[in-house]
Parts: sequence; structure tokens; C-alpha cells
Amino acid sequence: MKMRALGHSGLSTAPLVFGGNVFGWTADKARSFELLDAFVEAGFNAIDTADAYSRWVPGHAGGESETIIGEWLKARGRRDDVLILTKVGSDMGQGHNDLSPAWIERAVEDSLRRLNTDVIDLYQAHFPDPDTPQEETLAAFDRLVKAGKVRAIGVSNHSAEATAEALAISAREGLARYQTLQPHYNLYSRATFEGPLQELAVREGLGAITYFSLESGFLSGKYASVDDLKGSPRAASLKDRFDERGVRILATLRAVAARNQATPAQVALAWLLTRPGVAAPIVSATTLEQLADTLKAAELALSDADVAELTAASDA
Repeated sequence: MKMRALGHSGLSTAPLVFGGNVFGWTADKARSFELLDAFVEAGFNAIDTADAYSRWVPGHAGGESETIIGEWLKARGRRDDVLILTKVGSDMGQGHNDLSPAWIERAVEDSLRRLNTDVIDLYQAHFPDPDTPQEETLAAFDRLVKAGKVRAIGVSNHSAEATAEALAISAREGLARYQTLQPHYNLYSRATFEGPLQELAVREGLGAITYFSLESGFLSGKYASVDDLKGSPRAASLKDRFDERGVRILATLRAVAARNQATPAQVALAWLLTRPGVAAPIVSATTLEQLADTLKAAELALSDADVAELTAASDA
């Protein structure tokens, strides 16, 4: 399997990253262990999570996903076989996003403890913190890198302008530099990355790790029309996707999938892997069958004609 660079960090990932938000939420500990075992046995190596996963669940305080990953690492002894990507900066009870040095220094110790590791491969600023100057955030990350607690840093949900400013600060002050970014990006949601942010990623050699890579299931092939959403918990969030453009995208996905003996989800992910600046899409699963099907996207080589057809169908 061809590995893909995470910026200039020296770290390399397989073409798909496992999204760990399901661990401790829609996948219990036993199922999470099964999924992680299958993911690594299939030749993949990068697991993405965050300290805030899964605070949105009643009774959860955050850290549930990291804890399960840490228990799996301890039980399996496979720390050297995987990259651990986690995030800091989401509200963990403070009432606001927090990238202050004091919070980062506290949060990293909590993440390291939950993950049962002495180093985080990629530590990412989850959301912007308008109350903390980026110089202070980057200085805190730099101290973690120099202390050997973090190998590389990345940024998530930041604008092109904020990311460019951070890169300039790092260059000017000699601080650790963001090597990756996490944008919401897929065949349906393209303006979330394409344009200044993608141009910055390509120009500066930042590896994009895309989330919502299947637009919350819209591009999975599970829903052929808005009628298929009846009774689904995703109905409210996805019904607006079935506009003229969305229907056109789904039809094209099905056509390209049929030609390639693939599924729409595999095609949607394979298209992402052709996009400039993209290192690897984040994917998730709650069953072994779903995971095995999704991972086949890494082996799917779309033709130039396939890519052009999909791109044209999804143009605004």
C-alpha cells in the first residue's frame, strides 16, 4: 500500500485514516477493538480522535474515544504500528474553545494518560480560539515538540487566513509549524476546502486530512432519494442535499461505481484521493462489514475520465 506524507512532518499515513469519534459512542469497547484490529491488519495505520470525543453523548465528559484507543494499544502492544492523531481546543467544560498555553499543557497530559502513550504523533488545534493569540498557542505546541511529547502539529477548522498567519508566525519565531490541516471536504461540499485553503495547502506542503468525507452518509449510496431518509436520524441534516446538484452527484457516483465494479462510497473516497493537497480522507465504521467495504477505496484507481465526470457533476 502506497503511503502518503503528512506534510513535511516525516510521518506517513496509509490512504485512509480511521475516524475514532465512534469509539465509546456508537461502537462499544469490544466492537471498537474489533474495528481497530481489522483496520491495522488490513495495512492501515492512522487513527484520528480528539479529547472532546464524545462529550455530545448524555453522561459523557469527553475522553471516551481516547480511553478506548489507549486500552486497545495497551492490550495489543501495537503502538509502533500506528500513528495516533488527536486534537485539543474544543470546549471540555470551560464553556469556550481553548488554545491557551495553560490549557494545552494540561490537556496534553490528559490525552497522553488516556491514550497510554508517551508521545502523540500528530497533535491538532481543533477549533480556533479567538481569545488566545496564535503566537501563544504555537509557542505552547513548540514546547511539547521539544519535550518529545508531540511529534508534529496540525490545525483543524481554521480559515486560510488564520492558517497562513500561523505559518508566518512559526517561520518568524522559529516555532514548530503546522504540517497538516483538517477541512470538511467531499464531492458535495467542495467550497469548504477548494480555493484559498487548498491553494495554501498545496503551496506550503500541508497535508489535508478530510473529515465528513462522505457528507455524513449522503455519498455512501445508502440514500437514493429523499424518501430513503424517512425514519433515519440523519433525515433533518441530509434532506437539503437532495437538490438538483445533489441528485446529479449521486447519479454520477452510481454510474462511475458500476463501471468500476465499486460502491458509491468507494468512488467518493477515491475521488478525494485524487484532489491536490489531500493526504488522506477520514473514514469511520461501526461494523466489520462496513469497514471492509470502505477500505477498498484505497485500492480503487479512477480513470482521468471518471475523475473529470465526477468533478463536473459536482461543480456548483
